[in-house]
Amino acid sequence: MTMPQATAAAAPATLLGSEQALCAAYDVALLDLDGVCFAGEARVPHAADNVNAARRAGMHLSFVTNNASRAPQTVVDKLVANGITAEASEVFSAAMDAAAMLTEHIEPGSTVLVVGGDGVRQALLDEGFQVTSSAQDEPVAVVQGWDPAVDWALLSEGVYAINAGALHVATNLDATLPTERGFALGNGSLVAAVVHASGKEPLAGGKPFPGIYTRALKRAGGTRPLAVGDRLNTDHVGARAAGIPGLHVLTGVSDARDVIAAPATERPSFLHTDLRGLTEPHPEPVRTEQDGQVWWRVGNRSARALGSGLELQDAGAVSSPDGTPVRIDLDSYRALAVAAWDWADAQGRSGEAVALELPEIEVIEP
Repeated sequence: MTMPQATAAAAPATLLGSEQALCAAYDVALLDLDGVCFAGEARVPHAADNVNAARRAGMHLSFVTNNASRAPQTVVDKLVANGITAEASEVFSAAMDAAAMLTEHIEPGSTVLVVGGDGVRQALLDEGFQVTSSAQDEPVAVVQGWDPAVDWALLSEGVYAINAGALHVATNLDATLPTERGFALGNGSLVAAVVHASGKEPLAGGKPFPGIYTRALKRAGGTRPLAVGDRLNTDHVGARAAGIPGLHVLTGVSDARDVIAAPATERPSFLHTDLRGLTEPHPEPVRTEQDGQVWWRVGNRSARALGSGLELQDAGAVSSPDGTPVRIDLDSYRALAVAAWDWADAQGRSGEAVALELPEIEVIEP
């Protein structure tokens, strides 16, 4: 299965600044859920207060998720339980993305076999399709999305239908699913099993494909969108491919070291520790030269690439001989990121991870 390549994006592949709070500079936020608005069964610090504040400031909200198992109202119930005001009309899931894609390929009212749960069924019904769980009903398409109830029998029904000529659509291709015990099988791994048996590649929706962002934006309205996510290789690849600037937060999967080392296709446009980044201005990165050396200043912090690593002007080389995380403040983090990205671009290596020596980094909350 082929994952997407980012297309030319409207947002430059570097850090941006904003004199206004982002909720004023942009009119709609396309928010990821797990790792951003909540963390499994736990609340994310500062999430509820700042999402609700962005809404009060006039920002439209769209909750964009690769989770295909939950119907919109179920998502709303979880958001509300975490203190975040939301409505079902503001939810856009990978299941809804797949159902919208399907309208471009088959006739309205067609029968579709569901290899998934309530989220997929509801999305298809909302688009006017008939749903079934049996290949004997001669479905013209199969939509596959993760659900804990998906088993060998249901996967096999999907294979029977695909081998009989049905179109195969996957809600997303996430290989893994984070759980309290580690990483479990995600929808992409189950899709791979069906592909192995059928020999036919599916159409795929969800992140990191750009379509989920463009469809969510069309539904939400607005002309100045901002994507918000914690995963570089899904949230920010998809946003950048769609030409939408992104705010990365450190409350989920990708950490500060990942961000500093990110290739151009994964780079966010704004960085913060958490969703306070929605309601605050962001200092503009400024390129300066001192004694023939290039430094990048963000706020009161400056950084540069030095040899095989990075250096902060007031703290020296960013290294950790004993392996403990290097603790830095938010603007130091931003300055290190833009300095590393600029170094990679100057080396003609923007398409790969930044090849500098980077220790583990802990960003101190402001």
